[in-house]
Amino acid sequence: MSDKTSPLAPAFQPQLPAIKGVQLAVAETGIKYKDRSDLMLAIMQPPATIAGCFTTSKTASAPVDYCKANLAASTSPSGSKAAAIIVNAGNANAFTGKKGQSSTEKIGDMVAATIGCPTEQVYMASTGVIGEALDPSDIISAIDNLVETANPDAWPEAAKAIMTTDTFAKQATIQTQIASQTVTINGIAKGSGMIAPNMATMLVFLFSDASLPADVAQKLLTGAVDQSFNSISVDSDTSTSDTVLLCATGQEPTNFQGPDDETLKDFKLALDKLTRNLAHQIVRDGEGAEKFISITVNGAENNLAARKIGLSIANSPLVKTAIAGQDANWGRIVMAVGKAGEKADRDALSIDIGGIRVATLGEADESYKEQDLVGHMQGREIDITVDVGIASGSATVWTCDLTHRYIEINADYRS
Repeated sequence: MSDKTSPLAPAFQPQLPAIKGVQLAVAETGIKYKDRSDLMLAIMQPPATIAGCFTTSKTASAPVDYCKANLAASTSPSGSKAAAIIVNAGNANAFTGKKGQSSTEKIGDMVAATIGCPTEQVYMASTGVIGEALDPSDIISAIDNLVETANPDAWPEAAKAIMTTDTFAKQATIQTQIASQTVTINGIAKGSGMIAPNMATMLVFLFSDASLPADVAQKLLTGAVDQSFNSISVDSDTSTSDTVLLCATGQEPTNFQGPDDETLKDFKLALDKLTRNLAHQIVRDGEGAEKFISITVNGAENNLAARKIGLSIANSPLVKTAIAGQDANWGRIVMAVGKAGEKADRDALSIDIGGIRVATLGEADESYKEQDLVGHMQGREIDITVDVGIASGSATVWTCDLTHRYIEINADYRS
């Protein structure tokens, strides 16, 4: 957690309302940080269902494996339900071998015993340093008090407890309807560095009072993640610990027929909007970031190709450092398009920066004057649009600039 808030932080943080069937609590364990909360527990009232999306890393953390195993048990009545989520900051419990597996099991068993649920209904996440064994005793000793103090209004505290190098807590809320029944979705997230699909060093916990079967929740979450957390990058590094969980407490009865029911349309749009909001907050809190960058690619072979090209631009250190230096060096964008490995027509390529056409038909636009872009490049919000001249595929991705401060943060991360 940084003492200096990112200059890209939202000017306003919403007050999250209580979600029926959810209570939260935080604690200080001293796992890494001193004089701050670093442990969060969310307790869900039955019959909460759960869905999850996780890192694609081949060196995934022990908590990711633990959550996947519990989700895989969804063929049983208990496996599709969630009673608790416990999250610690400061230690990722990743690349910790059998010790990591043992610690997750001990923590999960204690949470289950304390609140009185099957272990398959406990989920967990950890974030922080990789490769250091996590002593479960500090967490286990705090569980009784967490359960006793859990309340429905501790959203700000929960959002802060899961932070690592974040400079601000990330929260969002939205109301929508399912078949004329009003439902609410709350979300908290953490993420600042090691951010790249799929997904990012990022933990996200979403809660709704809607009644959603686990398979419906999973389909909705997968779609939302694809267009939000899988479309952002800070530094092109994919984490061992990425976790997004969606819990639906079922406290507001809803009636629909399957995940494609028209009555779920508004809920889907609301979930997409909320996850995109949190994804943007993560990028805005990118380590050392000074500028929020939106990159739209049009004219690609398909939407997946467009996103791949967009992420090639977003992940280019040369593009990101040029923007940090307020240099409209569009040649670096051309380079990033070319290396993406997707179809692009060099002689039909066009590039706009800040709404100003800088290149067209494969060369500098005749009317472009670099001084016209000075004001835009000095701003906090940078907009890039590229058309690669192949077909109608399009996608938008989001990233930030790469500054010297990023090096300082990561060089000192373990000290």
